[in-house]
Amino acid sequence: MESETNADRHPSALPRVSHPSAEDGATFIQVGVKPGPQWTCPMHPEIRREAPGDCPICGMALVPVAGTGGSDASDAELHDLAWRLRVGIALSIPLVAIAMLPMIGIHEPFGLKPHARGWVEFLLGTPVVLWAGWPILRKFRFSLAHRAPNMYTLIGLGVGCAYLFSLAAIFMPSWFPQEFRAHEGAVGTYFEAAAVIVTLVILGDYLQTRAMGQTGRAIQQLLKLAPNLAWRLRDDGSEEQVPLEAIAVGDRLRVKPGEKIPVDGTVLEGSSRVEESMITGEPVPVTKAAGDKVTGATVNGNGSLVIRAERVGADTLLARIVHMVGEAQRTRAPIQRLADVIAAYFVQAVIAIAIATAFAWWVLGPEPKFAYAFVNAIAVLIIACPCAVGLATPISMTVAMGQGARAGILFRNVEAIERMRDIDTLVVDKTGTLTLGRPELADFAVDGMPPQEALALLAGVERLSEHPIAHAIVEGARSRGATPLAAEAFAAVNGMGVQARINGKRVLVGNRDFLGQESIDTQRWEARAETWRDEARTVVFFAIDGSATGIAAVADPIKENTVEAIALLRKQGVHIVMLTGDAQRTAEAVAWQLGIDEVLAEVLPEDKASHVRRLQAEGRKIGMAGDGINDAPALAQADVGIAMGTGTDVAMESAGVTLVKGDLRGIARAIILSRATMRNIRQNLIFAFGYNVLGIPLAAGVLYPAFGLLLSPMFAGAAMAMSSVSVVTNALRLNRIEL
Repeated sequence: MESETNADRHPSALPRVSHPSAEDGATFIQVGVKPGPQWTCPMHPEIRREAPGDCPICGMALVPVAGTGGSDASDAELHDLAWRLRVGIALSIPLVAIAMLPMIGIHEPFGLKPHARGWVEFLLGTPVVLWAGWPILRKFRFSLAHRAPNMYTLIGLGVGCAYLFSLAAIFMPSWFPQEFRAHEGAVGTYFEAAAVIVTLVILGDYLQTRAMGQTGRAIQQLLKLAPNLAWRLRDDGSEEQVPLEAIAVGDRLRVKPGEKIPVDGTVLEGSSRVEESMITGEPVPVTKAAGDKVTGATVNGNGSLVIRAERVGADTLLARIVHMVGEAQRTRAPIQRLADVIAAYFVQAVIAIAIATAFAWWVLGPEPKFAYAFVNAIAVLIIACPCAVGLATPISMTVAMGQGARAGILFRNVEAIERMRDIDTLVVDKTGTLTLGRPELADFAVDGMPPQEALALLAGVERLSEHPIAHAIVEGARSRGATPLAAEAFAAVNGMGVQARINGKRVLVGNRDFLGQESIDTQRWEARAETWRDEARTVVFFAIDGSATGIAAVADPIKENTVEAIALLRKQGVHIVMLTGDAQRTAEAVAWQLGIDEVLAEVLPEDKASHVRRLQAEGRKIGMAGDGINDAPALAQADVGIAMGTGTDVAMESAGVTLVKGDLRGIARAIILSRATMRNIRQNLIFAFGYNVLGIPLAAGVLYPAFGLLLSPMFAGAAMAMSSVSVVTNALRLNRIEL
């Protein structure tokens, strides 16, 4: 059944198409109702079906939803269309020759007499119309049965009228007056027009089905990259080979040299170089050792690895990529609304124009008036087919999503593609976005007690915190030989610091304001703190029993591609704002190193979204890039939220765009892709609408009074098919964009 959005757009369609005919046997469902292969309409993604078929709104062939299977059925449909196209071409060529040669003076082509010629045309044209064109006629009948006029309504009316008129001319010529007869006495037929129109429409359907399936097929092939079997380690150290479906979170798996990594996990033992190009697009293998993350379906090099399974089944990165692409394919871009509004009334308007054309030629045209009225009305119906208008947006969006997925850029919906074009300000979190997100204890100073004792106290408090800086201090203390002490009465103040009691001592760890709230003077440490901040280090103060005892400096290394990414974004005209909870001096030092335009420092996590709202109130179009749970509200508030694929699930669920490997260069690539896609869509829409604006008057015969020119239904069919092919071809150019 259709979604609420579709009911709003087609208020009369919902009751009709939610109950398909018994013959059609379709069940229309919404996302998540049933597992297994699903099909959707490229023009109306709210339509869902458990088997291949046709869209009840526009009549287009449904295409498989990425990641749900169905590619085999899609290939079978493409094969069927190919056979119908071959038969149509093989029979239409001699049919056109027989019909057209008399117009250039060859009155008996292939030795056929005028009356015999009509029967031969009937024998050649009937298989094309009734067999090759059966999918078109079935969609035409479907549109009438459900009172949902679409492009196949126009095609069916044109082809049906031409074919039935020709049948009457062959079998009941006595019905026609003298005005309808040629000089040899035979009534003119339009078998060739009907056959050629059918062949051209089948050609358009074939090209569209193949083009729409390219992205889905690429995703299906990506999904098949995962291995079917894996080596699981038993508790006694022995190995067993098990199906991928049998792997559970926590299992230890051995990945041998040259094998594919079965699931997402963490390396426990061994080292190797892993080929991750299928996920990231980067051709250089990445070195992996104990503690590093690995992704399912990537290829292990010449080393042996033991990994712990952490994401299996639908939770793996590969499965989530497929799911996100599939979900995005079922959304509609805001720019599509223009095409939707026009399409809702277009078919009815065209039928009215065709009737008006026939009436005008019947009243005002030359003899034989009926023939002129009939031919020009058919030409209007055929040339006005809105297929190109309907395809203009979804085909470009589908190609763009596939191109983005191959470059490690996942769009949650097509609206994110459109909005990305307008981003003029990028707000970036520092930790994990600009930096590696793995801070390290860089320096430490203490007064009044042994450094090892102070480190043990400091690490004892921080061991209970989940903050990355706390983790860095704990690991740094251990690497310096200090063992964190057991703490109690732990408490944390979000974005400021933590406190606890250790061996009777009250220990506070945090920023200057956190200690200031307890009236603890940190002035003696400010000079050294300023020096460290100038070096882009984060300074942490700590106090024991009410006295500022020392400071620690934590440095988070900047990602090696961040400088290049910032340069690419500035080249795109994007203003960059760094939003961080770090001290002002530390943040400014990082910004200076990277060439960032604006710094908002000492921002509490709960205030990030309000800063984004403030920037939006200034009229800016905001993209927000982050990776943590505390970034989720700001990601949702921004015009486009951009999550690092290396970050948390909450961040990815809140964002419109996910960068698979957290590479900031992906943002610049996403902007390039978005702007190219919107240009492509505008080109498609201008071409499609312009084609109809010019084509319908020509088909109606506006040039006849001045120039004596008329548009044959055959040429109208060719123009209609070529308009759709041109839109598809233009959209496929997006595959050649360098990102």
